[in-house]
Amino acid sequence: QKKPSTNNSVIPLTPSLASQCGFSMKTDQLGNTVIYASLQNCFAQNVADKAFTTTLNLRLHGNRMVEDELYQVAETCHYTSWASREIVCDRSYMEVSVKRAAPDDYALPEHPSPGKQPEDTGVRITTLVFFTPVEKVMKVAEAQRRGYGIANTATRLLLRSPHGSPETYTQNVAGVPMTVLKTSIIFEKKWLATQIDAAAACPSLEGNDWFLPRHIDPLVSSGHFRLLEVHMGVDGQRLDPAEMAARGYTLSVNDVYIVVEIPIGAVGGYFKSRVQDDHYYTYYAIEPMLEVLWTEETTHEDTRYKVLFPITTPLLSRPPQVIDNTVPMERMFKVLLGPLGSDVALMNIAFPSEVLSVADCNVRGFNVLEHMSPNSSTKVFTLNVPFTDRVVLQMSEKGVTVYSLHLTFGLLVLPEFAPFSHTCKMKWSFYVLVKYGTLNFQTVVGKRMLTPVLAQQYGFVENGTHTSFAVPFTAPDVVFEAVEGSSIRTRLEVVLRNPETNKIVKEFSMACSFYSTLTECFPNGTMTALAVKLESVPSLNPSQLTLRDPTCRPSYSDDSYAYFVFTGSSCGTTRKFLQNMMLYENEISLPAELEMNRESKADEPEYELKVSCYYDINKTHAVAFHPRPRRSEPYAKNARGELQITMRLALDDSYSAFYTGDDYPIIKYLQQPLYFEVELMRSSNPEVSLELENCWATLDEDRTTQPRWNLLINGCVNPVDPSQVIFHPVLADARARYPSHFKRFEVNMFAFAEDKDNLSRQLFVHCDTVICDARNPLGGVCNGQCSNQENRIKGQRRAVSDGQTFTHVSSGPILVN
Repeated sequence: QKKPSTNNSVIPLTPSLASQCGFSMKTDQLGNTVIYASLQNCFAQNVADKAFTTTLNLRLHGNRMVEDELYQVAETCHYTSWASREIVCDRSYMEVSVKRAAPDDYALPEHPSPGKQPEDTGVRITTLVFFTPVEKVMKVAEAQRRGYGIANTATRLLLRSPHGSPETYTQNVAGVPMTVLKTSIIFEKKWLATQIDAAAACPSLEGNDWFLPRHIDPLVSSGHFRLLEVHMGVDGQRLDPAEMAARGYTLSVNDVYIVVEIPIGAVGGYFKSRVQDDHYYTYYAIEPMLEVLWTEETTHEDTRYKVLFPITTPLLSRPPQVIDNTVPMERMFKVLLGPLGSDVALMNIAFPSEVLSVADCNVRGFNVLEHMSPNSSTKVFTLNVPFTDRVVLQMSEKGVTVYSLHLTFGLLVLPEFAPFSHTCKMKWSFYVLVKYGTLNFQTVVGKRMLTPVLAQQYGFVENGTHTSFAVPFTAPDVVFEAVEGSSIRTRLEVVLRNPETNKIVKEFSMACSFYSTLTECFPNGTMTALAVKLESVPSLNPSQLTLRDPTCRPSYSDDSYAYFVFTGSSCGTTRKFLQNMMLYENEISLPAELEMNRESKADEPEYELKVSCYYDINKTHAVAFHPRPRRSEPYAKNARGELQITMRLALDDSYSAFYTGDDYPIIKYLQQPLYFEVELMRSSNPEVSLELENCWATLDEDRTTQPRWNLLINGCVNPVDPSQVIFHPVLADARARYPSHFKRFEVNMFAFAEDKDNLSRQLFVHCDTVICDARNPLGGVCNGQCSNQENRIKGQRRAVSDGQTFTHVSSGPILVN
């Protein structure tokens, strides 16, 4: 949370105030934050338009620190090389600063800092004319209330607009969409009226190539245009040509465009992780800067144009890879997980029998380590688990012991704390050792030649007389012979071929039964099943397999597997009660119509895999019932009930952040907007709506006390209120799932006059709310807007009828500064 300091006061810098006053912020993949402030921000201390000092109080998110424990930072910048016009395109606003005709000729309002009053010099700004491109006239107070920043110094006039303001428009300039702001600012003093034009245009940039028009039509008034300088930078800092070349950046200028190219992964940017539906993705982000200086020879005025715009690439799926570095003779599983982004943390590892934190794993002797890449952009984790540990599964058959390790890595993306997981099963592989002496041969594994790429995957090693490699039993070159209980019998065929004569020098096969859990049963009722393609059904396409319900298809499939995820109450799963346990069963097979198409292959058996899960029964209840015909149709009876309604005060008109109980009392300046939200809680009925019947302010927490000032009367704004309530629309989003359950309104801060010389120091705001049924409106505010116009008189509130029930909500105290 940023709080600028000015005149010994502290003002919370909300997102809307930040864009109005020239502040923006970015956070990298490790949570490091950079704050950008315009030279002419609302709170800068300006010395002769040459030195600018900004002081910020920083409150760390989540820390409940008192005011005098805030971190205070200050920065002073010296700037004297002003152009006639300076334009800045920032991530959250666009800004234009123009040279005034002569110092002190015109006096404009100071920065719109709360509580700061402009000096009355007789000459004052009265009107802004926006060209959208249709003319739109607006008074200064209204423009500031809509988020525009308007300010002046001894020699400059400043106009700042948040992105997306309705008074901007989009214009295609040489194929580049640009957001354009065009205004004329009018000053008046008695019979004298003066006009200054101010315009800005900012590109809408996407991808990793910048195409900025060399000639920005909305900003150039004549054809006599000369480009003087072009510079490039990152994070607001210019780079010299040598540094650009070292980073791989290119900057070129042709007759139409100024082009910047940045390689993905280049220095200056970073890779950021993101999780969606438990899948891991990354994207590359960088914030380049382009600075251009041009002059118009007919007017002899120059323009410095600066664009700071963040670029992010599309999300790229990066499933974590697990590399098995196990050496059987060492009797230890050696696992490598990665690469992952530098913003990923390993929290725990889940084994079939227990979940261990990283610290617990190291105490157990698993030696979990994190390894960062040289440029700190990626990392990998390594893990060593002895064969003798109890988390390792063992299965012995015909004198051969097979060791298996099943584990799930629990991971977090920081600083969002977004969790995701990755499951792997480390099992024995087929280990092949060939002694060949001076023989020259090629190796065929399964049906594929052992190419350099495949040899690297299988850990191929050669020492001049021997070669060795390891093929995981789940590799595509391995044949599945049969499913036997809790194991899969597999076979690997290896052929050594003379490359000159193409004759077979040696061929052999290896067959092993590997322990594998094809079905997993979870406590929440979720079941997973893995169906493998067997050698006996070569024409089987695993992606065509389904559960009993033909609409339940694999969550993942390839040429060898089909993986299903379902619950005990879906996909045709049956349930059977046994002694002290319950059995859930399903089957994996081809749909009937596809099975009929395979009848021509009489030598292939029908494919069917049974899936079973057993759950222990902790308690049994005997229930007796018998059916009875219904005598009448069911009906609903009207009755009274309790619904929870809450009232909050938002930080700004985005309604994305709110003051909490620890923030009260809240300090506001006179005429500073207050943004209230009233919400119907814990209701998922889209047919009901929340309506505000009456809202009013009092000096005391007791809503019945006097004096009181009515804000809303019978759902309508108070007609005698000089600063009337403004309602804000509510759009559906992740928080406001049902917009009809919310009401948002804005009222300017005011104070009660306790006597002719003193104003009250605090106020409370109260509202009467009504819940309406859209299917059966009962009149009053439930009919919509201001349905009872007769009661809108002199701020008086009509009596509430005995048959109407209201819920009352309040907010406060709010202190007047």
